Amino acid sequence: MRAFRQAVEARDESAIEALLADDIRFTSPVAFQPYLGRHITAAILRGVMRVMGDGFRYVGEYTSEDGRDHALRFETTIDGKTLTGCDFIHVNADGEIDDFVVMVRPLSAAQALAAAMGAEFDRIGAEATEAAAKEA
Repeated sequence: MRAFRQAVEARDESAIEALLADDIRFTSPVAFQPYLGRHITAAILRGVMRVMGDGFRYVGEYTSEDGRDHALRFETTIDGKTLTGCDFIHVNADGEIDDFVVMVRPLSAAQALAAAMGAEFDRIGAEATEAAAKEA
C-alpha cells in the first residue's frame, strides 16, 4: 500500500481520495457504525490529518501474500497522549481501497481522538456533502 502511505506522509489529500473506491466502507475506532462512501471517508481522513497533525508517522507495514490486505501501524500524540494504531486496508480487484478499518490504543488516547474528531465532525459532514453535490 505504498501509494496510500506516501500520500498520507505527503499530506496529499487529492492523492488519498483518488485511491478510494466509490463504495468504500470505513470503520472508525470511535464510532459504532461504519461510514459508507468515498466522499465521507475522504472527509474523515482529512479530519484525521488535521487532528493528528505533523506528529503522525507510520512505523510498520505488513502485506498479505496476495497483496490485497495491508496493515499500516502508526503512532502520534493527541492532547498529550501517545496513541498507537493500525490501519487495516483491503483493496479491490481494481486496486482501489474498498475497506478501511482503524484500531487505536490505549483507551485514554482513543478518548482524546474521539473528542478531537467530534470537534471536527460538522466540518467533515459539510466537506462530504459539498463534494457529493459537486459530483452530482
